[in-house]
Amino acid sequence: MATVETHARAPSKEVPPGSLRHTVILTAKRFKSSWVELGKMLVQVRDQALFEEWGYPSFESYCLAELKIRKQTAYKLTRSFGFLDRHEQDAVRQPDITEVAPPFEVVEVLAQAEERGQLSAQEYKSIRDSIWNQERPPSEMRRELTERFPPPAPEAPTGDQLVKRHVSLAKKLALELQGNKKVPRAIVERALALVEDLEGLEGSASPN
Repeated sequence: MATVETHARAPSKEVPPGSLRHTVILTAKRFKSSWVELGKMLVQVRDQALFEEWGYPSFESYCLAELKIRKQTAYKLTRSFGFLDRHEQDAVRQPDITEVAPPFEVVEVLAQAEERGQLSAQEYKSIRDSIWNQERPPSEMRRELTERFPPPAPEAPTGDQLVKRHVSLAKKLALELQGNKKVPRAIVERALALVEDLEGLEGSASPN
């Protein structure tokens, strides 16, 4: 049986500068950390209300219409940059920040933990070195931090929320039945009647 000779992978610090391999490494780092630059710009646009000068009624509408970034994504970016700016003011202002900054998904966990009151400035200092370690996989760091700062369990849906969900599902079913020529009209009508019955429950469902 033929054998395949294996070689140990050289650490990135041993890759010759200027080589294609070195360029790929740097490009990957910039790609992973470019969120810092975007987050910084979005904070500036938001805080200085520049979106109004550009004809948008709100920061959220600007992000969605011009940048194709949803409100939730824009909030995550600005919140994560704000966290990094509070704790790493000197590093954020360094020209190479987009190459060395921690991954977005890691900073996002910490920003959320701080927002919930789970992470203090002192505690951040104790874990700082681990998140700035470029050799550790982001998925591994995110998993460890999520276990250390677990998010609260989601609240159980209320009666009204459940009814709305049922209405949405019933409408979808009725629409699909209407488009199927093999489904008898009587079944379609029962599906439509179910939608009406469920809609009549909206606003009257008990909390439990």
